[in-house]
Amino acid sequence: MWLDRRTPSRSRRTESPAGLDRDRITEASVRLLDADGLAKFSMRRLAAELDVTAMSLYWYVDTKDDLLELALDAVYAEITPPREGAPWQDRLRELARSYRELLVRHIWISPLAGTFLNIGPNSMLFSYAVQDIVRATGLPLERQTGALSAVFQFVYGFGTVEGHFKARCDATGLTQDEYHRQAMGTIRAQPHLRKIVESSDDLMAARGGETVEEMRERDFGYALDIVVAGIEAVRDRSGAPAG
Repeated sequence: MWLDRRTPSRSRRTESPAGLDRDRITEASVRLLDADGLAKFSMRRLAAELDVTAMSLYWYVDTKDDLLELALDAVYAEITPPREGAPWQDRLRELARSYRELLVRHIWISPLAGTFLNIGPNSMLFSYAVQDIVRATGLPLERQTGALSAVFQFVYGFGTVEGHFKARCDATGLTQDEYHRQAMGTIRAQPHLRKIVESSDDLMAARGGETVEEMRERDFGYALDIVVAGIEAVRDRSGAPAG
């Protein structure tokens, strides 16, 4: 369960350790998760980062999951709110891009977003912004949750794959372009795979972009355009007024 940041865990009756508070603990948790990943995160590692005992942390949270939930909600504050008064299409694209950037920047949030209820204040503000944009599309009420899923589950998947690819490249010490060239060279060297790659050469050439990042940007932008166009088409068929 998400814990209220304003108060320590109610199960603890001792005095607060000097110099420690929930915000500081949460910030350190985010740093460790970014540096070491979810699998290596532990209360002992966090305590060492903060130069306190592991037991000191339990004055603020009851379990490691509580800390992970706090860290998850904290990074949702990094999402840039869309511009007020802009057309819903622009606001949707802005929010989708900011969410994607968050998923790439903190790859550990992908599994956590599916584990917790995400009812912290920053998560709820993000959810409200998404719902506000979908309402502005003019879609019938019964179609709005489907539109919401089409956009943000797509972004979730795109950002998750992108984040893991970037992390894999970082771990090898190669740039994304170097890693891509090496991987494609390895595939082309396999006779049983060469034909598959060659058959997609025209498709890859038409994709455009000189670097992996440029190609990915084109793919993301075009895919997002398709989703927006789909929402507009469904709205128009339903006879709803344009937003």
